[in-house]
Amino acid sequence: MSSSTGYGPTTRHSPRFWEAERRLIAALLAGLGTALLAGVALGPYPLTPGQVISVLAGDRSDPQAAIVLFNIRLPRVLAAALVGAALAAAGAAYQTVFRNPLVSPDILGVSAGAGFGAVLGILLGLPVMAIQMLGFAAGLGTVALVLGLTMALRGAGQVLVMVLCGIAIGALAGAGISLVKLLADPEQQLPAITFWLMGSLAGAKRVDVAAALPAIVVGLVPLMLWRWRIGLLSMGEDEARALGVEVGRLRLLVITCATLMTAAAVAMAGVIGWVGLMVPHMARLVTGPRFDRLLPAALLVGAAFMVLVDTAARMIATQEVPLGILTSVLGAPIFVWLLARGARPWSE
Repeated sequence: MSSSTGYGPTTRHSPRFWEAERRLIAALLAGLGTALLAGVALGPYPLTPGQVISVLAGDRSDPQAAIVLFNIRLPRVLAAALVGAALAAAGAAYQTVFRNPLVSPDILGVSAGAGFGAVLGILLGLPVMAIQMLGFAAGLGTVALVLGLTMALRGAGQVLVMVLCGIAIGALAGAGISLVKLLADPEQQLPAITFWLMGSLAGAKRVDVAAALPAIVVGLVPLMLWRWRIGLLSMGEDEARALGVEVGRLRLLVITCATLMTAAAVAMAGVIGWVGLMVPHMARLVTGPRFDRLLPAALLVGAAFMVLVDTAARMIATQEVPLGILTSVLGAPIFVWLLARGARPWSE
């Protein structure tokens, strides 16, 4: 059994192992808590940590602070945490299933499909909730089409055929987005479409969080429960089958769950790149390649990262900066830094 995957002889059941695990999770939770506090406190109307704690405790002596916290900041911060956690967890799952560290959550065209559904809803003048639902349904439909084509083609290399079908369907969805932009009203609809495609949580409300949360939880729970078996897929199909893993069914489960989370995140926040690609690599620096350790860490790091990025997006300029721009500006240098420092998180 190859030790490069982290699933060789191990001290997984030793007290020292679990103590290290608890310390790691505690540190990541503390980091996420700090990011959440910064997210609700910072902004055009700043709140002190004392104000935040007192308002959360039920103090209504400052009604303006309560309105800002509950109606604006808290829904947006929770939405950012959900989006970051969903994209990071989906990225870690896809990278493990496809055994490729360069895979991101939109590998099967889910982001392009969800984007096409959402911009079509904007073109049709639908309400915000209907736009999000249409984007969510289109993202799931795109991946369903990719999986259906893969099964129909029955190529020799099923994973490769699946990825190529994802690229093709994603390209078609991208062409559809371009066509919708061409047909859109340049005064009202086109700016809304362009801003949405760059990613933003400016309009996030409690109802948006409530709508996205079930899909993200439904996608995340199976990944958490089956994370040890999922990690065996990184050893290769033959080794995983030898250990009793039904590779085809497990791969389909992971793809379905990761797609569900990605579609929910894209429908709520628009297209946000680099998070699903970069955050799993950042998490591997502290957990190693084992998926059962990587998934919880990527989840927490992704949530904290997205909250901090969203906080920066509404503070660094007088006009809010789209999230997709910031994640690209931050993601590319961080990814290059990971390569430059000689880190080989996938193989060590």
